[in-house]
Amino acid sequence: MEFKTFVFYLLATIMVLAALRVITARNPVHAALSLVLAFFNAAGIWLLLHAEFLAIALIMIYVGAVMVLFLFVVMMLDINIDRLRQGFWHYLPVGGLVGLLMVGEMSVVLGGNYFGLESIAPPDIPGGFSNTKMLGRLLFTDYVYPFELASIVLLVGIIAAVMLTLRSRKDTKAMHPSDQLKVQRKDRIRIVSMPVEKKEGGE
Repeated sequence: MEFKTFVFYLLATIMVLAALRVITARNPVHAALSLVLAFFNAAGIWLLLHAEFLAIALIMIYVGAVMVLFLFVVMMLDINIDRLRQGFWHYLPVGGLVGLLMVGEMSVVLGGNYFGLESIAPPDIPGGFSNTKMLGRLLFTDYVYPFELASIVLLVGIIAAVMLTLRSRKDTKAMHPSDQLKVQRKDRIRIVSMPVEKKEGGE
């Protein structure tokens, strides 16, 4: 078995196990860590396919954004943060395991020279070839309709998130803008006539 094939099966196996853990874990923190691990392994597979742009975009956008999304979900579901903080040290083994797997995979990829990776013949790539340019050309020519459909799905998700956060709450006070425009001076100010009191010994 070639080294490249071994790395592919290693990344694919860990990614499938992490994806299963995402949907089977009861704890949302464990599910988010497993999702990060799945994205990280998917980025490694993209690197094996010489798609560096997709790999970097997957790590920078999805791995970074998924944790922010997790925080939004925690705030929207009104989860007791104090209760989660009480079991902080219980998450350390899972987080350490995910970190060790990432470090191990990076060591295997970066230390490929010691495993005979240089002996593998690179693919024939013409000079000046850019996979980012080729990806953009394919997205806006052959796959323009699926690309636009994906943007509509994301737009629906954004609208749904806004509608969920704008739910009515009893502990907030708000006024409609039209009611503010209809306000007149007599509704805000009232002039009261009060008698003047004279002090003793005064004129």
